[in-house]
Amino acid sequence: MDTQAFRNALGSFPTGVTVVTARGPSGESVGVTANSFNSVSLDPPLLLWSLDKEARSLPAFRSAGYFAVNVLSADQSELSVRFANRRDDKFAGVEVDDGAGGCLLIEGCVARFQCRTEQIIDGGDHVIFLGRVVSFDHDVGAPSLAFYRGRYCRVDSDLPAEVGLASYPEEDEA
Repeated sequence: MDTQAFRNALGSFPTGVTVVTARGPSGESVGVTANSFNSVSLDPPLLLWSLDKEARSLPAFRSAGYFAVNVLSADQSELSVRFANRRDDKFAGVEVDDGAGGCLLIEGCVARFQCRTEQIIDGGDHVIFLGRVVSFDHDVGAPSLAFYRGRYCRVDSDLPAEVGLASYPEEDEA
């Protein structure tokens, strides 16, 4: 399979941009940009994200026990680039709060999910982290950062009137 063509095809699906953070076994701060974030279940509240098996931070995330998913706002693309690169000073100058189990909560994000690791699953060239949400916060009106066809874009909650808002059917209707 042509992996570049496959990657380009995947890029036609817009995704949100997150920075996942944790504390390593020696208390070091670790963080990576991830657009592989997904909700899994409302009851219990579960979500997932994945990390490349070659990532230097993988051992720290495996041992952390807790992680935070920080959903970036539209004006935080610089943070996405910073945490996507291999550098030692990713947290320099970044305002963070301590979360559950020592995970790090980045200031100014659209949403922040504090999770206890439930399972770590092999997923080909990635490892999938399934987390139970123990706490979260969000800014309802803030625009989100998205990634689409290799570029950042802004997602606002305001849709043109002709588009309208979709609604989900009630459970008994599904």
